[in-house]
Amino acid sequence: MAQAIAETLFDLVYLSFALTAGIIMLRRGQSSLVKRAGLMSVLLGAGDAFHLLPRCYALWTTGLEAHAAALGAGKFITSITMTAFYLLLYFVWRERYQVKERKELTWVMAGLCALRIALCLLPQNLWLSADPPLTFGILRNIPFAAMGVIIIILFAQEGQKAADPVFRFMPLAVTLSFAFYLPVVLFSGRYPLVGMLMIPKTLAYVWVVWMCWRLYRQEAPKKRKE
Repeated sequence: MAQAIAETLFDLVYLSFALTAGIIMLRRGQSSLVKRAGLMSVLLGAGDAFHLLPRCYALWTTGLEAHAAALGAGKFITSITMTAFYLLLYFVWRERYQVKERKELTWVMAGLCALRIALCLLPQNLWLSADPPLTFGILRNIPFAAMGVIIIILFAQEGQKAADPVFRFMPLAVTLSFAFYLPVVLFSGRYPLVGMLMIPKTLAYVWVVWMCWRLYRQEAPKKRKE
């Protein structure tokens, strides 16, 4: 019962923050950059909801194993939306730092995104199974991790050049999200307690959304002056 209460409260606060912040940025943001950041936040919250809400329901009812299919379907949806999240974050990077060249990077990111989604769609993933194969769990996360590494490097390079006060910690936030996520992929099947790392991973995403929210807050004073 304690786990159900703690996880439910944490998940509801997280989802409420990501969705609320995203919707506000989408509706009230003045620039395409802020609107794109808002879409990114909404996608994050909506995608995670497909996994977290069934998980909360399972904890309050007959347990996680009894709802393996629903949880697996949620993980599948979240895998797709998180892939799109990082592609959007890449375009946030391009717009934030006014990157006009390096078009080959766009093709690389789009290719990795398409590959990741294609791998997620393979029936061998056995998403609805209570015991999905680890091999495909690793395989589908290779292009996803590659997207993450590219994002980390790009934000680190341009953020340092521009002395960006908003996104200066973006490389750290993304690094932490993967540092906490990958052990879950590799070891949670054998050691269930490793799954607790999803909490700090989620907090890393909250940090990302907070940085995007700061972009919106920077616009707000300008709007009031107008």
